[in-house]
Amino acid sequence: MERIYATGKRKTAVARVWIFPGNGEVIVNDKPYKEYFYDHIVAEDIILAPFRICNLLGKFNVKCTVEGGGKSAQAEAIRHGIARALVSYMPDLKPILKKAGFLTRDPREKERKKYGLRGARRGQQYSKR
Repeated sequence: MERIYATGKRKTAVARVWIFPGNGEVIVNDKPYKEYFYDHIVAEDIILAPFRICNLLGKFNVKCTVEGGGKSAQAEAIRHGIARALVSYMPDLKPILKKAGFLTRDPREKERKKYGLRGARRGQQYSKR
């Protein structure tokens, strides 16, 4: 069996994910995922969640490149990509992953700053004198 490709997205992070049968090794940007996400504790749980929920932990190797966003958004983009790749490999997993919410691209983005305000919604500070 060859590699299965899928794209995962979250906020401004985009992950290109390839999965193929193996021993459960996860490589992110040419580094082991524990080394890449060394400062983000829950990244491991986020990334491996699709495998855990489908009882496929340790049966697939993952190679991915991810860019944009922060570490948390990158981890969730990888999760999205892995879930989509698993569905294209085994379509019978779709109901399980869809119920867990891993196939839905989270649409929440940063709201733009508006003119006359200090941020997206924060107004100017009131000055009494």
